[in-house]
Amino acid sequence: MKILVLNCGSSSLKFQLINMDNNERMAKGNFERIGGMKTTLRLNVGGNKEELLHIARDYDEAIAFVLEVLQKPEYHLIKSLDDIGAVGHRIVHGGEMFSKSVLIDDAVIEEIEKCIDLAPLHNPAGVAGIKAAKKVLPHIPMVAVFDTAFHQTMPPKAYIYQIPYRYYTTYKIRKYGFHGTSHRYVAQRVAELLGEDLNTLKIISCHLGQGASICAIEGGKSIDTSMGLTPLAGIPMATRCGDIDPAIIPYIMKRDNLQPEDIENMLNKQSGAWGVSGVSSDFRDIEDGYTMQDQRSILTLESQAYKIAQYIGQYMVSLGGLDILTFAGGVGENGVATRERVCHYLEPFGVMLDTTANQIRGKEGCISTNESKVKVYVIPTNEELMIAKDTYELIK
Repeated sequence: MKILVLNCGSSSLKFQLINMDNNERMAKGNFERIGGMKTTLRLNVGGNKEELLHIARDYDEAIAFVLEVLQKPEYHLIKSLDDIGAVGHRIVHGGEMFSKSVLIDDAVIEEIEKCIDLAPLHNPAGVAGIKAAKKVLPHIPMVAVFDTAFHQTMPPKAYIYQIPYRYYTTYKIRKYGFHGTSHRYVAQRVAELLGEDLNTLKIISCHLGQGASICAIEGGKSIDTSMGLTPLAGIPMATRCGDIDPAIIPYIMKRDNLQPEDIENMLNKQSGAWGVSGVSSDFRDIEDGYTMQDQRSILTLESQAYKIAQYIGQYMVSLGGLDILTFAGGVGENGVATRERVCHYLEPFGVMLDTTANQIRGKEGCISTNESKVKVYVIPTNEELMIAKDTYELIK
């Protein structure tokens, strides 16, 4: 069976076509700048990459064009739309309603729309993608896979905020966490590599990229995670601040005469690595600055590693120990120096990094020494495959 995975952003559409008979990714692509005049589809079929210019004013036109491309005879992907067995949709926020992936119907769409206030940048695009796909594939089953679902196993002591309780009961303000599909994939994959029973393992998963989060996983279930009500909380990221003293917000608003949308933009898009370094929001550029002894680049990366290590220490307490530490995401999978800086702080807890093994980039592998009390692994994440697997299991 062939499953189409769709991930709709505010102005982009990422997709993969996966053959579930062998878990092979047949094609992947990214449709950028939807709604603009120069929309571009970057397509990768069997390692062959190309760019296709096509005007897409909305998700209806973008998805219709993607399906048209997938049917082209020269790609040997699908002969007709009937060859698509199902569609899996990545949805960022499912609130408290969804603790697992679900088949999509009108009631599910309505509940996703209720979570728009919690994810105003992401959920509207997710709903638009679902509706657009349903128009062109009306008889194909569709599944919603939520970033927040994996973290619904967190106990109340982990997700409640110490603010007046009525804000939780009235507005559902609590920690939700994100990157759940990635953390779930990584935990399952590392247990598989080790030949261990996932239910017996204590794992801390570090998803480090433009957005970044840490997750404590016990027995295959999330018991705590660094992101909160929104993806702004936790460790500092490319342009997001992570955890800060909340009193900073009204202080800056008063001093600079900012409106709520101004401060929200600053914390989400002008902070983190970009805000401190002043060099770039791309960690590769900041690593170059680090090598050149640029002091703000050094400060940025040392501070980030310090805070990542602190979160790992917190979650060792939450788990009552640690068996496996994993790194995933663009920085986690490729950031040799980042992994080294983080693990250096963890040496007192028995984490011993093998500096030679740590040279891998974008590949699975153990990067700890034989003497290390904690196994450390790089596990390139595959959220799309996890979405496809959930979709396949539900429609079977």
